[in-house]
Order: sequence, then C-alpha cells, then structure tokens
Amino acid sequence: MKIRDWDRNLKVRLFGESLINITFWMFFPFMAIYFTEAFGKDKAGLLLIVSQIFSVIASLMGGYCADVFGRKRMMVLSAYGQGVAFFFFALASSPWFISPHVGFLCFTIAGICGSFYWPASQAMVADVVPEEHRSSVFAAFYTSVNIAVVVGPMIGGIFYERYRFGLLLAAAFSCLFLAILLARRLRETAPTREGEELVRGKWHEFLWQQIRQYSVIVRDRIFFLFIIAGILAAQTFMQLDLLIPVYTKDTVEKQTLFSFGDWSLTLSGEKAFGLLISENGLLVVLFTLWVTRWMERYHERTAFVGSSVVYGIAIFLFGQMTSLWGLIFVMGLFTFGELMTAGLQQTFIAKLAPEEMRGQYFAAASLRWTIGRAIAPLSITATTWLGYEWTFFLLSMLSFVSAALYAVMFRQFAKRTAAPL
Repeated sequence: MKIRDWDRNLKVRLFGESLINITFWMFFPFMAIYFTEAFGKDKAGLLLIVSQIFSVIASLMGGYCADVFGRKRMMVLSAYGQGVAFFFFALASSPWFISPHVGFLCFTIAGICGSFYWPASQAMVADVVPEEHRSSVFAAFYTSVNIAVVVGPMIGGIFYERYRFGLLLAAAFSCLFLAILLARRLRETAPTREGEELVRGKWHEFLWQQIRQYSVIVRDRIFFLFIIAGILAAQTFMQLDLLIPVYTKDTVEKQTLFSFGDWSLTLSGEKAFGLLISENGLLVVLFTLWVTRWMERYHERTAFVGSSVVYGIAIFLFGQMTSLWGLIFVMGLFTFGELMTAGLQQTFIAKLAPEEMRGQYFAAASLRWTIGRAIAPLSITATTWLGYEWTFFLLSMLSFVSAALYAVMFRQFAKRTAAPL
C-alpha cells in the first residue's frame, strides 16, 4: 500500500510525528547519561523505574480513554501535555535556572503523556487500514521514527552538551505544533461504543468499568503470553538508551575509527554511542520494509522466536566488546533482531483484538514497553553489584526465555485458530 493511497489521517500524522521524533531524538539518547551524572547510578536507576511505573498506569488508562473518548481527542491532549512538559524541562536546563530534579519531573510527565498518545495512534491505524496492508503501514511509521533516530542523535551529538536548553525548547514547540495540526486536520475513527454514558458518571464507576474491560484482556491467555514474552525481550532492546550509553562511556577508550594520511576520525566513548545509535537508525531506515517483507514469507512464530534469539546473542556480545569496529558489528546484529518483528507486532495485536477494544488491546500490549522500561533501569544498578559482563549475560538469558515463551504462545495460537505452524 503506497503512501499516496493512505487515509488523510495517516498522512498528516506521518508528517507531524516525523518532525517531533527528530527533535525528541536530539536529546533523548543522552538522558541516561544526564540523570546518571546528576543523581548517581543507583538513584538514577530507581528514579527511572518510578517514572516508568507512572507510564504503565497512563498507558492502560490511555487505551481505555482512546476507546471511550476517541483517538483524536486523546492524541491532541497528549501532544499538548508533552509540549508543556518539555517547555518546563527546557526552563530547568536554561542559563538562568538549572535543576535536574525539575527536569526529571518534567521528563516523567512527558513520558506519561506519551503513554496516553501511543494506544490511540496505533488503534487509529488499525481503524483505517485493511488487515492485509497493516504490516506495511506500521513498518512505514517505524521507518519514519528511525529516520529520526539517525538524524536526531547526529544533531544532538553536536549541540546537546552546550545547547541542551535550545534542544528541549525545540521539542516543546514541535509537540505544540503537532497538537495544533492534529486538532485541525484529523477526523475521529473510533467505532461508536454502547454505554458511553457510564464514563460521565462518578469516578469510581469509570475506574470499575476500566478494570472490568482489562480483566477480559488478561483472561486472553495467548495475549497474556505475548505481553510477558515482550517484557522479557524488552530488557534487551531497552538497553539501547539505558545501559549501552553508560557502558560505552565507561569502557570504550578514545579510538581511531578511520585514518587517511594526516586525517583521522577519533571517537570517545560518548561519541561512540552517538555513532552506534545512528547506525541503528540508519539500518532501520534502509532495511525495515525489506526485512518486513522477507519475514512475511515465514510463519509469525519464526519471526518472533528468531528475534529474541538474535537479541540474546547480540546483547551478550555487547558485554564482550570494547573496540569500535566490534561494537559496530554487534549493533548491526542487534538491529537485525529489531527488524525481524518491526512491522509484524502491531499487525498481530490487531489480529487478536476485537474491533471495539482495539485501543485497550494496543494499550495492554504497550505494557511490553512500559513495564519493560520500568524494569530495564535495574541493569544500570546491577552493574555496580555484578559488573558489566555478568549484567549483559543475564540480559541475554532473559531474551532466550522470551524466545521460549513465544514458541509456547504460537503453539496455543495454532490450536485456537486451527492454523498450521
């Protein structure tokens, strides 16, 4: 399905979200370093866990609200909220006032708003795109994010250290621009729900309705296994902006990557991380659609199980590498594991979700990232007890357990659908 054939909602979002993602990735990869330097490894890890707990709750509420109040309304409000949060984060990193504590609070609020935005945005794609084209559309959005992952860190690596205030301010105005764009150009796509008047009643009725709806999802054993396996796999790829930047800063000494005559490219640990994340984004931009089409030739089980196995191998090798070329190779392997399921995950969720509960299913599925991100900062704390090598080894074991759970999940899914494996 070509972009010119997309629903107008998707075209508007692709443009607006691409802009905001570029500004976001100018500073986001450096946040783990920023908070570690401000609070220390132990405290930074715990604070990031607390931040993600709030995001977990927000994601579940966001899915319910997307189904009840509508996709458009939740996306617009979330974008406004992120814009305000980043604005005050910028003020807390300004030449006139510096406060890592205020910055962390604003970072947490921005994360909460993002957790409200994501389920509505994913459900909107499922609302307007036929099932046979969903993988390619999700893959296109994924590619746009990773164009930002290439461009953002490159710009951030140049300007972040001296101009953090300006980068955060750019993120704030980008979010506000996105909110205005969505408010003016989007149409609502959520199906009409019966019993919507309940949400206008007392607060405890709203809460009970939400709990009752999500209890239905939890009883879906296949979907529950999907979430648990995803949380374990997330412990691997979440380290891309948590443990890996800290690891490269601490262990990778200044090295020469290229040398031509009198000219040479020499990188320190921090700049090496900027190179690695740009490599990850560039590979995703170049190969997402190709790998997605390749994976569509195989059963979904092969893609999900294989992805977790590749992640496990890659994260183990990260803990063995201190040379730039070795890290570049491992990042390539790591990225291949990422691309194996990049366009398939949301399609699989949409396949499991009833039409009237898509927002909640996508929200519950986002627990893979929100709970995963809530637990993932423990890896930073674990390095103080176990060291980097053993921490990376334990992360690889979690990824292999994830592969086993995916295999069990698809065996049960095959029984439900009577589909051959």
